[in-house]
Amino acid sequence: MTEQSDGSDVRMAGLSKYIFTAPSWPRSLAIIIILGMLIDAASMRSESIVLFFGTLAFSVPGILTTLLTRPLIRTRGRMITWNRSALLAAAGTVFAVIVAIFPVALGLAAYLPLSFAIAMGLVFGIRMLVLAAIADYHLSRVVLPALPQSVLGIAAASLFFGPGYIALGAVLHLVFGFGCLLFIWFVERPLNKGFHISALNFINTFIEHMTDGSKRMEDFFREIGEEVTVPQVTLAFEREGKDGIIFTVPNVHPGPMGEIGGGNLTKRIHDAFPEEVLTTHGCSTHDFNLVSESESEKIVAAMQDALDGVSFVPRAGRSQRLQTGSVSVLCQPVGDALMMVSTRWPKKTEDLDFSIGMTIMAEGHSRFSHCAFVDAHNCMADVASPVALGSKVGNEYLSAAARGIAAAAGGAVHPFRAGVAHVPVPFSREEGFGDIGVQALVIEVDGQRTAYVLFDGNNMVEGLRPAVLAAVAGLVDECEAMTSDSHVVNTISGKNPVGMHVPPERIVPYAVEAVQAAIADLAPARVGAASACCRDIMVFGSNRISELASTVNAMLVFIPPLSLAILLVAFLLSVIAYLVMG
Repeated sequence: MTEQSDGSDVRMAGLSKYIFTAPSWPRSLAIIIILGMLIDAASMRSESIVLFFGTLAFSVPGILTTLLTRPLIRTRGRMITWNRSALLAAAGTVFAVIVAIFPVALGLAAYLPLSFAIAMGLVFGIRMLVLAAIADYHLSRVVLPALPQSVLGIAAASLFFGPGYIALGAVLHLVFGFGCLLFIWFVERPLNKGFHISALNFINTFIEHMTDGSKRMEDFFREIGEEVTVPQVTLAFEREGKDGIIFTVPNVHPGPMGEIGGGNLTKRIHDAFPEEVLTTHGCSTHDFNLVSESESEKIVAAMQDALDGVSFVPRAGRSQRLQTGSVSVLCQPVGDALMMVSTRWPKKTEDLDFSIGMTIMAEGHSRFSHCAFVDAHNCMADVASPVALGSKVGNEYLSAAARGIAAAAGGAVHPFRAGVAHVPVPFSREEGFGDIGVQALVIEVDGQRTAYVLFDGNNMVEGLRPAVLAAVAGLVDECEAMTSDSHVVNTISGKNPVGMHVPPERIVPYAVEAVQAAIADLAPARVGAASACCRDIMVFGSNRISELASTVNAMLVFIPPLSLAILLVAFLLSVIAYLVMG
């Protein structure tokens, strides 16, 4: 078994390159008009094309279609922007020109009526498919909005080729419309059979999320999800004359993206308590993404129940760092619990499988009542697959954690002080920062100060961690920089680490400010630990992301040959229809 046991989730992230913004509608209309004028100019120099065929058969239908598509879609409960409407009309015009003029360019002008009728049928099929994907997956609702460009084109061509041409156009509309329906059936079948979801409906909801912030995608996640029970270790600090502090380690994943599912889990937990809450990243992959934002309420409720009546002790131990292979673990005993923060820096740090965390926590229970194991998630090179139990790196995590557990056993014997700080940052989600900003927890034991710096974001660039540790070296004796893995900073791709858009030198001062403020906030403290049992949490489900990604990638492989086969059959039927009706 290898560290990167399945790259399907990585390939899914690569699909983001196909997302683009439609150009402004005047640019698309300009393309439509220019193409018509070029064909008219060519017709004036050659008798192969009748005069004004370009303007009447290509440009006028394209312009009118731009105006008609949006109202026709809107009347059916969906809306397509003017930019998308114009772009779709321009794309249809480009396809139509290529197909219709191709035989003319080969010196076969006599076949222009056939090639133009085929072009209009193809435009109808393409428009129906695109509108079903981006506007309304109910095919019966997109037939009418898909018709204007091709119907107007056929009507205009009948002025040149005779009234009987309309019948040929109607037949080819049926041919290409059936081809489109057949293509959609083949595309929908794998996801429908495997996950009982519609591919076109999923695309619809994804576009709604990207444009309007809709959360209808959660309905899909709930359909494929399953209920799990996960532990969550929480450390609560009481201080004399100061507000309390909560350090918690959820073992669910704060994804998949934006405000969808558990994307902003850290903010939900933070705002649910009067204390300052640091929500770190536990052992979980995208299989443990919450299917909806409401599932976070179950986690908060479980935390509150577990902390109710917890006993506090005024003892902690010095922190120490243990290393095995590429894995380093910072361990510190607090009360009857053990805090462990792991990292692979400078090697990339990705999600750890849930089973790794459970194994380490079970090992920790041999010496401690509670074991809070954190994946620092603090070095990203690229989007990568998670670390699996049994892999070489997975074994390094287990070995490093076992050494840390043994070394920290019996060490919580000193009174201690704790301080916390929360520093907002002037950086946006697009720049890699979640809503919380930067937090710091400082624990002072027996003359040693240990700082835990937490960025609300999804991983960090390689250079940020050493810059933070170097900057606070004169303030504390030991430090670890972490991220919450909040996916609120991700809307399409999983790659938006802290430090990618904002250079580390601009970020470090906020981390230093947080550590300084936490030191200034130090006060004698007592700690209580609780292991919450978060029951019936609806998550994506074991291996669901990999299965879904594999299905999508398989579909992408067979779509090109399938499309080509359907187009060839449609072209053949078009020729037969032309010969029969001619």
